[in-house]
Amino acid sequence: MNTRSRSRRGKQSSREAMHALRSKPPEFDPCPPGQLGGQYRPLSNHDIDAIYQTALRILEELGMGESPDILTEQAVSKGAFVNDKGRLCFPATMVEDVIANACKRFTYYGRESKHDFELGGDSTYFGTGGAAVQTLDLDTGTYRASTLNDLYDFARLTDTLNNVSWFTRCCVATDVPNNFELDINTAYALLLGTTKPVGTSFFIAEHVEPVVRMFDMAMGGAGKFRQRPFCKAHISPVISPLRYGADAVEVTLACMKQGMPINNIVAAQSGATSPATIAGMLTSTLAETLAALLMVNVFQPGYPMIFSNWPLVIDLRTGAFAGGGGEISLLNAASAQLSNWLGLPSGVACSMADAKAVDAQMGMEKAMSAVATGLAGGNMIYESSGMMASLLGASFEAFLIDDEMLSHVYRMMRGVEVNEETLGYAAICEAVAGEGHFLGGQHTMAAMQRDHFYPKLADRQDPRTWEGMGKEDLWQKANRQAREILSTHQPRYLSTVADQKIKNEFVVKL
Repeated sequence: MNTRSRSRRGKQSSREAMHALRSKPPEFDPCPPGQLGGQYRPLSNHDIDAIYQTALRILEELGMGESPDILTEQAVSKGAFVNDKGRLCFPATMVEDVIANACKRFTYYGRESKHDFELGGDSTYFGTGGAAVQTLDLDTGTYRASTLNDLYDFARLTDTLNNVSWFTRCCVATDVPNNFELDINTAYALLLGTTKPVGTSFFIAEHVEPVVRMFDMAMGGAGKFRQRPFCKAHISPVISPLRYGADAVEVTLACMKQGMPINNIVAAQSGATSPATIAGMLTSTLAETLAALLMVNVFQPGYPMIFSNWPLVIDLRTGAFAGGGGEISLLNAASAQLSNWLGLPSGVACSMADAKAVDAQMGMEKAMSAVATGLAGGNMIYESSGMMASLLGASFEAFLIDDEMLSHVYRMMRGVEVNEETLGYAAICEAVAGEGHFLGGQHTMAAMQRDHFYPKLADRQDPRTWEGMGKEDLWQKANRQAREILSTHQPRYLSTVADQKIKNEFVVKL
């Protein structure tokens, strides 16, 4: 065999080996959830101290308005005071004592242990949120009122997405007008559609106990939910600027009585319910989120609570909510930095695209904020999947595209591993002395899956091949894949016995 034939066969063998490896399913995920954040630090140490000290001053000198009596009495017994304007004020020493004794880490459980993850520290997870009243229809491509079936479909779609670590109801079932039945059926749809950790909200405090009773039925008996609380409550106990909401305080106490973790969300809007400056908004909303922390901890120190400061932006020219852009990305990244500096389990938001369609605007807005908040190290990053139209809409296609986007974000967060193997000196020597390239080499083959992520939706073909295969764009591809998943993945994560018990007691409309 001549030299040319050996060279050709060598190249062919390299290509065949590469093709065979490419065709195999990945042995492991090169960019899994839980990557460490904190690389992006928009605030200096001086900035953080100035914001924090001003927040303490706000809580001590200005305080919180409209505190319900039950909270005022309990807080005053722990060191707070009511000023001459009737506002509940918290001395700086009290605030710092509460922070020191607050919950720093806790496990967010799934109904299956494979979905459990720990909150706190530097690990970052993306998940859902929101309360969209419209759904982007898979068939018509237009928005319509969201339904209970949509919520179940979103839950079971999320059940298949690796990068969406939990499912908080992303849409409101507008076809269930009764508030109690809505809370019950929302919880039922979560139970049926996924065993990942979930989240919901409540209209009034009296709805919490029946929902937890349903959860106990699903898990096999009274008290089972308390042993493994897989659902957290989304509550907004603070009305910006600097007031408590009595109903939300009551819901919080009802959830605590049932052992349900709390996600206390402050979602002020710049220039409307908080200062328009970035620093001013961070100061005001930090004080408000600390007020939520105080509300929980004066009743039960160390209770599991996510410190969710979600600074939101409005377009000051029109008053419209602006879910995408540099400002909201910066604000939520800085909020994550502040919360992590306090050592509290942090929650922020991203990917709240203003775009109505799966288009370039959507990609720009979602990717910008996901990268910023991920690299800043928010423990739980909400709204990251499926949300459209400034949180008014949810999209099945966007869920799939966002899941792929989050793989890229996690890959960036994973960073660069520098060691003897990855530096590749031996591989460089081998290539230079041998074939003159790295294709098919053992160093390349090992790195192929370990160091690189390969998208399933994004297209990397040459233009002619793409045209020959029908010129399918990202929206079309995601639409097709969403249909495939929803037609084949139809879990019912309830035993027949548990399901019947629930239906005997509650009006189930799904």
